Amino acid sequence: MFQSFPVSQVKPLPGYVLVEPAQKQTKTASGIYLPDSDTEKPQHGTVVACGDAVMDDGAKIECPVKAKDQVIYKKWGGTEFKIGDTEYQFLKFDDLLAVVK
Repeated sequence: MFQSFPVSQVKPLPGYVLVEPAQKQTKTASGIYLPDSDTEKPQHGTVVACGDAVMDDGAKIECPVKAKDQVIYKKWGGTEFKIGDTEYQFLKFDDLLAVVK
């Protein structure tokens, strides 16, 4: 866990984005509270920072999103990273599924 620098100083390497996942749901739509062991990690969040373009088979692939975009990503994609009390996800461009408009 890092506490010595703000997340604004984190710059993902080429081909990656840094996402702050949405908060876990602790209550169902009908009002039932869920125990911590029953809640799944969210598959959506807010883009914090984007890495530079990456070369793939000679083609330049730009970051498909920008900071503050709301995105949906693969369930098992990414690497968790914690700064202070906030957990973030480093995701490859390929792990992103959609931008929420």
